[in-house]
Amino acid sequence: MSTLVLSEQSLLAVAQADTDAEGHSAALSRFMMHTESVASSKIERITATATDYARALAGNRSNASATSMVAASTALHSLVSGVAERGRFGLDDLLDAHRALMQDDPLERTYAGRLRDTQNWIGGSDHSPRDALHVPPAPERVPALMDDLIVYLNRDDIPVMVQAAIAHAQFESIHAFTDGNGRIGRALVSAALHRRGVTRNAVVPLASGLLARRDDYFAALGAYRRGDPTPLIDLFARSVRAAALCSRESIARIKALPAEWDAELRPRAGSAVAALIPAFYDHPVMSAAEIDRRSGSSEQQTYRAIAQLADRGFIQEITGRKRDRVWVAAELLAELDDLDRRIQAEMLP
Repeated sequence: MSTLVLSEQSLLAVAQADTDAEGHSAALSRFMMHTESVASSKIERITATATDYARALAGNRSNASATSMVAASTALHSLVSGVAERGRFGLDDLLDAHRALMQDDPLERTYAGRLRDTQNWIGGSDHSPRDALHVPPAPERVPALMDDLIVYLNRDDIPVMVQAAIAHAQFESIHAFTDGNGRIGRALVSAALHRRGVTRNAVVPLASGLLARRDDYFAALGAYRRGDPTPLIDLFARSVRAAALCSRESIARIKALPAEWDAELRPRAGSAVAALIPAFYDHPVMSAAEIDRRSGSSEQQTYRAIAQLADRGFIQEITGRKRDRVWVAAELLAELDDLDRRIQAEMLP
């Protein structure tokens, strides 16, 4: 299948998925960003369970990998929303996203939000670029190269998928930061699709598709550096299409959840349960204080509502503590893993 046909099919699939998300964009956008950032982190060998990730979303920093995944989600949101607000890319958008990603990293926070001023490389050893897979440009060239990339990202006369894939590959080749380039580079793709109007309501988690073909992904980046962008454009188109097709199933499931919960629980109008059903839909991870604030009822009524929702399996407590407890919407948490698995399966030969 030609690159052009693959690209057009992927854009059509994204448009259909994005239309499905319309009217539920806040909840679904948050869910899709979580899916994308988790998969993007896994490409960098940063892994954590969905439960650990949920704990980190609630502010628990005991699992460094989960905390890093949450930072990736924050960075993705920062970049997409920043570009959407102005309708164009600026270097500050990338710097702000990198700051959000790395500001709490114990090793890299000194460099958070800063272009690198040292030489780095990909592969080889930690001490020498000998036998490295790629040696990026010297640090003094980085500002000018990034300015050129920003100009390219703001063009509207290039096919969208081609622009997103090449911009990503060029960013990875510049390797503008001391760390976090892969996650920022993949977030850049989501922001590019949004700026061009391909997505309006939700992020398409293409990183799950790239994760399934991780070796092919890195090989395609290598081919780009040797002058052939076609393998990367094809892989991006396939990943975006798989992510969009599988996302439609998740979007349909998630949109149906509030009505299903309401039908099964039959809460009294104005009750704490009636208030918490849409609250957990929009905010699937909440502390006791957040639940109390959103229930609009007395503390006693709120705790009865929590017990009812937990007993029926709609929410589950994930800290195991008696104080500072956190609950998650169980089905939404399960869907996070399920969508990632389905996208990866779609990408298999």
